[in-house]
Amino acid sequence: KAKPSPFAVLDEVDAALDEANVRRLVNLVREFTDVCQFVIITHAKATMETADLLYGVTLDEPGVSRKVAVRLTDFPEEALTA
Repeated sequence: KAKPSPFAVLDEVDAALDEANVRRLVNLVREFTDVCQFVIITHAKATMETADLLYGVTLDEPGVSRKVAVRLTDFPEEALTA
């Protein structure tokens, strides 16, 4: 808190956590977002739900990958919960 880094990369830090502890981690990350930007590599749905922006890779057809970016703040809250 005394000298925060401008960004942090967290790779699968939530993989071994249960749902309650993932929520605690997400709340802790949210506390620091005013002074630090986070890049979180995850497969946990609960962590992805709290993101402002998602980047991913998908395979539309075998052997052909495609990059995807979605800014979740562009969608109304009702669309995200449907």
